[in-house]
Amino acid sequence: QLQLVESGGGLVQAGESLRLSCAASGRISGFNAMGWLRQAPGKQRSLVAAILDDGRTNYAGPVKDRFTISRDDAENTVYLQMNSLKPEDTAVYFCAAQFYAGSHWDYWGRGTQVTVSS
Repeated sequence: QLQLVESGGGLVQAGESLRLSCAASGRISGFNAMGWLRQAPGKQRSLVAAILDDGRTNYAGPVKDRFTISRDDAENTVYLQMNSLKPEDTAVYFCAAQFYAGSHWDYWGRGTQVTVSS
């Protein structure tokens, strides 16, 4: 059972940056993908960014060119660098791990709150 623990959330002003971290209790190199998803109040959870085991990345349209996902397999940690934050980025951010391409996310963290004030 893989445990994922997010950290780095907080309250910032629009235009500022935050770096989220996701520490895994085991190896992440065996997973097809690691991802960050977010859920704003009253909205469904949605994918923000994902990084595959070969290093390729995918981003949701609203965060492209502002957010960067990265991974450190030696430290079993995934990062999300968020720049030029906007109030609409306010959400709980979850880290997740996916075994197989095209499948559901198999493991989830508890989430970390990101609040961006205008």
